[in-house]
Amino acid sequence: MSPKEATVRSVALTVNGKRHELELEPRDLLVYVLREQLGLTGTNVGCDTSSCGACTVIVDGAAAKSCTLLGVQVDGAEITTIEGLASNGELHPVQQAFHDHHALQCGYCTPGMVMAAVSLIEHGGATSEQEIRTGLEGNLCRCTGYHNIVVAVQEAATTMGRAS
Repeated sequence: MSPKEATVRSVALTVNGKRHELELEPRDLLVYVLREQLGLTGTNVGCDTSSCGACTVIVDGAAAKSCTLLGVQVDGAEITTIEGLASNGELHPVQQAFHDHHALQCGYCTPGMVMAAVSLIEHGGATSEQEIRTGLEGNLCRCTGYHNIVVAVQEAATTMGRAS
């Protein structure tokens, strides 16, 4: 057995409802597994240091920065990426609200921001402007100034029946 073969691990992930069995090196970051091995390029690489949130996905129901997770750490996990939100050609309420309120400009941060917002809403953390701002503070946007993002999250929370 070669040294490389000795370090490879078998991992099973369910991504956007589809099971994948992969051979990963222990150092493979989830963001690169998603992008390079599964072709899910909607998850962006921003900083590689967990500072920007462009790589945010949902892992077992909670928002997670995929540049901070090793692929082997999420063995057996359910992962949702931006590609997994729309259903039957219909945008997810958060995606629709971002579109309706022009809560994006260059779009680079948008997938991570949307995924963080979905998790925030689903966990009941989008009941006020301040809660939304606090809940999204780990996701950086250099273009919008955040106002339209907050408005979009408020509308999506109402649409999803999670606003107070």
